Amino acid sequence: MPAVLPDTPTVEAAIIEMTNAYRGKQKLGALTANADLTKAARAYAAYLAKNGQFSHTADGRQAGDRIASAGYVWCQVGENLALHVDSRGFESRVLAQKSVEGWINSPPHRANMVAPYMTDIGVGVARANNKDPKFISVQLFGRPQSLQYEFQVSNTTKQSVSYSFAGEEHEVQPSYAVTHSACNPSEISFDTFGSKRLSMRYEALDGLVYKLKPDPASGVRVEITPLERLR
Repeated sequence: MPAVLPDTPTVEAAIIEMTNAYRGKQKLGALTANADLTKAARAYAAYLAKNGQFSHTADGRQAGDRIASAGYVWCQVGENLALHVDSRGFESRVLAQKSVEGWINSPPHRANMVAPYMTDIGVGVARANNKDPKFISVQLFGRPQSLQYEFQVSNTTKQSVSYSFAGEEHEVQPSYAVTHSACNPSEISFDTFGSKRLSMRYEALDGLVYKLKPDPASGVRVEITPLERLR
């Protein structure tokens, strides 16, 4: 009995469908199929299938390099790989399900699938040279640089202020301003004002200035105003 061979575009579409269904169960937004990510995913799946390799760096590049070469200008990316072989072959949706379930059951791969700020997806599936039907699936995730956000911390006091943002420590000197660009929203926490400990936390949002101003009672307060951008 001949092996069952899947239709690879159908497999690709089913992987996107099943991935979005899983994200929906996690209360996350659906991802949109992107032509550049699809191009990169298909090219890398074909490369792995042709060369008999299975690695995120088989071509000497990282996923971000391949995605950029395909024309996708990114600020966040992720990549999942899957390999399946079976002498009986695969129905299209069965192959898609095996790939998606494998990724869900692997913490690093699942983390890519449920990354909350990803917006785009591309999938490529290719058949490898093998006596039994063997298929490699490449799943790419992206958030474009156009969705990067920007905010500013401005210190109008006479003392330095330290603060934390996205897990990193920063300090802004008196009469200075620091502009941050970031891919994903995160918390900004103002920690010290000179020798005084602070406990002020805010969600850092796009297009805002967190202006540190003198305050008679606490020493410093935060005033939030719109950021004036150059046009």
